[in-house]
Amino acid sequence: MSLRARVRATYLLASVVGAGAFLYPFWLPAEAGMATAHAADAPLLAGLVGCLAVTAVMVEIRAGTMTGADVALLGMLSAMAGLLRLIDLPGGGSGIFFLVLLGAAAFGPRFGFLLGLFSMALSAVITGGIGPWLPFQMLVLAWAAAATGAVGRITRRGDPRLEVAVLAAVSWAVGFGYGFVINLWSWPLLPGDGPLQWRPGLGLGGTLQHYWSFYVATSLAWDAAGATANLVAVALLGRPVLHSLRRFAHRLDPVVVLEPSTRPQSPPPAGGTGALSGAPAATPGTTGGT
Repeated sequence: MSLRARVRATYLLASVVGAGAFLYPFWLPAEAGMATAHAADAPLLAGLVGCLAVTAVMVEIRAGTMTGADVALLGMLSAMAGLLRLIDLPGGGSGIFFLVLLGAAAFGPRFGFLLGLFSMALSAVITGGIGPWLPFQMLVLAWAAAATGAVGRITRRGDPRLEVAVLAAVSWAVGFGYGFVINLWSWPLLPGDGPLQWRPGLGLGGTLQHYWSFYVATSLAWDAAGATANLVAVALLGRPVLHSLRRFAHRLDPVVVLEPSTRPQSPPPAGGTGALSGAPAATPGTTGGT
């Protein structure tokens, strides 16, 4: 397997592990209540995802797709995004989404995946939000950033104003998508037998109906406010921030264009050392001196 294939396999494995952590309560219903939901497996999931993220960085470096400068920039942006979580945007939004999504759009989906993971982890340390929910928050933000990075690869070829408009719409959708997915970390473990809870035997249709009722009742209004805050932040500040991030991206990924030489080649001399060194033979009237 080539190094680039190993890079993709590492990211895919991290996503598969994360999806399994979200979905296994539906396949193996837990008897514990919400008080102990994921209390045992969350540290294992966090450690496994963290190891896969570090492995992805190491494989990227070996493959030549990341350098030390990329890693330093990843750390700096993760720290800045983690600090931005302290800023509560109007309507209940969080500043962390703003920088993570724009960073992903500027540097691509794989960089965005790592940026989402590390930013959420650092923000939890800064805000004291460490708990069994943390690895799930890391994964959902990483997926959202990777999707935004894929969109950024398409929009970067168009008009900058149109690109900001598209990314603003994406950030609005992320506000809903993040909330819709993150609730799944605990919803199947909620006790009760009402129309908002899940229970074994519901089937796919019943599960979707109950979850939609739960989401509308508990999260839709909050996510709508956060999504609107994301949209406004990207629409107002996205263009200069994205321009600055793209400048860093171009500097970290220089393009060298080799052009054929247009200088006429002089014929090699008949003899002498010039024939060995490749230096043109001197002609009368062209040497230096008086």
